[in-house]
Amino acid sequence: MDAQMFMSLGLIVATFALYIGISIFNRAKATSDFYVAARGVPPFWNGMAIGGDWMSAASYIGMAGTVMVMGYDGLAYIMGWTGGYLLLTFLLAPQLRKYGRYTVPEFIGDRYVNNTARLIAAIATLIISFTYIIGQLSGSGVVIGRILNIPAMYGTMIGVVVIAIYATLGGMKSVTWTQVAQYIILIIAYIIPIVFMSLQVTGNPIPWVTYGSVVDEIGAIDRELGLTEYFAPFQESDKSQFIALMFTLMVGAASLPHVIVRFFTVSTMKAARWSGAWALLFIGLLYFSAPAYAAFSRFILMTRVAGQPIDQLPAWTENWLNIGLLEIADQDGDGVLDWTEINANPDMVVMATPEIADLGIFVIGLMAAGAMAAALSTAGGLLVTISSSFAHDIYYRLINPEASDQKRLKAGRIVMILATIVAGVVALDPPGVITQIVAWAFALAGGTFFPVLVLGVWWRRMNSAGAIAGMLVGLGSTLGYIFLSLSGVTVFGIVDTGAGLFGVPLNFLACIVVSLMTAPPAQHIQDEVTDLRYPEQMTYKDGEVWINDGSGN
Repeated sequence: MDAQMFMSLGLIVATFALYIGISIFNRAKATSDFYVAARGVPPFWNGMAIGGDWMSAASYIGMAGTVMVMGYDGLAYIMGWTGGYLLLTFLLAPQLRKYGRYTVPEFIGDRYVNNTARLIAAIATLIISFTYIIGQLSGSGVVIGRILNIPAMYGTMIGVVVIAIYATLGGMKSVTWTQVAQYIILIIAYIIPIVFMSLQVTGNPIPWVTYGSVVDEIGAIDRELGLTEYFAPFQESDKSQFIALMFTLMVGAASLPHVIVRFFTVSTMKAARWSGAWALLFIGLLYFSAPAYAAFSRFILMTRVAGQPIDQLPAWTENWLNIGLLEIADQDGDGVLDWTEINANPDMVVMATPEIADLGIFVIGLMAAGAMAAALSTAGGLLVTISSSFAHDIYYRLINPEASDQKRLKAGRIVMILATIVAGVVALDPPGVITQIVAWAFALAGGTFFPVLVLGVWWRRMNSAGAIAGMLVGLGSTLGYIFLSLSGVTVFGIVDTGAGLFGVPLNFLACIVVSLMTAPPAQHIQDEVTDLRYPEQMTYKDGEVWINDGSGN
């Protein structure tokens, strides 16, 4: 084992031990611990846990690589995910927390007083979370495969074992505190390399200030090579696809069940809002850094790898060629590697950057530990969501309402293990790159839940028939368009990652039309919906707003 592999493996094993230790210490003893961490997480730490949950393998591993490959067009990912978080924080999170349920399907079932709506929401949550977790396990395979210099599929198998152990131990209570630790590790690991790259390339250690000048230099190189300039808009995709992708990610981000449930772990609406504020700060640290990552990585590849003789390439290229994420070919037979002869998978860019920039074995190991933290943090939240959707919303609320806490916890843990194994098998040969798989999950979340949640909170007239019709139409049309696009059929040039642009409007239309054609909800349900809009110390009652002063009057 060489020094680099030893360092990387040592840091990852140390962080794995930390996560499992936290899980054992915070082992769930009751269903409220397992599903919502007993609603006792302080806003600051919950914001950090949300940041860890949000910073998936797609954000950490895939986003900067996508921006590096696509240039301006890749910014749709950053703009969509950030905008969606703001929608969630201001439109839905505080109101859903006030309703006081454990899961998104439980909110839908109780808000619309309909078990069919609950079942559809639970099944959709399983589909969305399962799709999302495939991307996380695929990311863990990239990391572990590179460290051990083995095919990524074997790395995925190792990741499956680790995730299954720590997530099943303590549910949401342990996942919350492991996500806090994972966020701290991943953000340190993400920022350190670009600080050193900025210092190395520009002499200034503040990458957010310097990468603009590097983009200008890349543009000059592009013009010299006769390529489309890196920052020219709508070159890798047309404007309609850019808008569709940004919209899909935005509404999907506001509707992801595993992110929404993080706001259920705090004590009040006010705490939910503060959680959102802190999370925006923590998320912004990585999102502001991703374009800098992309620019520095592309610049170093263009100036230090492209133009080199094929038989004198840096040693790091062999490692990535071995695991199948880098392809090179001397197409013109001149013995020199041209920029157009390099095919770098977006999923390798962030992980390879410390090696590309020759930043040393500690930074390489730290980056690997951070990438695993990103994949594991989101995977943990997804597994809790999958578990709660089945054990709480299907098993307990629909099949066996008399089930004890012990039976519900046992059912939840069994489902966690099974979901991890099945998703791991699919991730052995992933159906797309990480950002693409995750975009499908966002499209399905937005297409199924966004209209039903927004109208459920903000429109008193919305009823169960409208919710059922909306979810079925939205889920069906979004899934249908994804499969059509993958088979080569597109509308206005919009591909599979922009499917939400079709699913969400059709869902809204179905919700509104069917609700208006059928009977309105009972008056007490309409009053509950109005009550959600007021702070917790204010209650809507008998057509008036009451201030709760503790006297009962």
